[in-house]
Amino acid sequence: MASMGVLPIIADLGDPASLLGLPDMSNSLVYWFAPPPGSGQTDPHMQNLLASLETRPKPARVVAISTTGVYGDQQGRLVDEDTPPNPQVDRARRRLDMETRLQEWGRQNDVAVIILRVGGIYGPGRLPLQRIKEGVPLLKPELSPKTNRIHADDLARVCVAAATQPKASRIYNVSDGQDSDMTEYFFTLADFFGLPRPPVVDWAEAEQTISQGMLSYLRESRRLDTTRMQEELGIDLHYPSLLHGLEAMQKD
Repeated sequence: MASMGVLPIIADLGDPASLLGLPDMSNSLVYWFAPPPGSGQTDPHMQNLLASLETRPKPARVVAISTTGVYGDQQGRLVDEDTPPNPQVDRARRRLDMETRLQEWGRQNDVAVIILRVGGIYGPGRLPLQRIKEGVPLLKPELSPKTNRIHADDLARVCVAAATQPKASRIYNVSDGQDSDMTEYFFTLADFFGLPRPPVVDWAEAEQTISQGMLSYLRESRRLDTTRMQEELGIDLHYPSLLHGLEAMQKD
């Protein structure tokens, strides 16, 4: 990384003392891509970062990745950035806690805060092909929840665009805007890579054969309105659908 002009700083976000060595962030751009801890309802990583900046020069802007899980189950409805958050599992509550802390800190310190609420991310090395090969069951298509995703490269372009958008502080839904569901996603992957489609089950069978972690995702259904992302960030997606992304990966 040093050869590319990047100076890595090793710190433990769970250890406030280790953050004392962070570089001067005065008038800088900060990207926050760090996940919260794996348990609890709050994000002490963000709390520790903000505490470390309390007596130091402040950055000009922070761009943070959050999750569409903060909306909770919307029963397939279309949600925009003004839809009230309603997280129903702890992993989403931790992300909303991060958002809330960072936004309040931004208001108090006159720092622009951009929140990117991202659906599922796919790309090279980020496809559930092993799960498909193992034949882990899916919900029947008529029971499958609506879901949202974006190619990792397009997400990176959104992050770059968020660094210069003119509005001081803003929330953006981030996805390719395709109307899809979880079972369709897995079927598309299986067909594209020549793998057998996983078996499908009803809810009673799913609760016996699918992990609790995956069930928590299957119990939430929502579609994302990405109008704000497209209009304000000027994003022209390179991969406007899953098939576009998969075909590009195959060429690589």
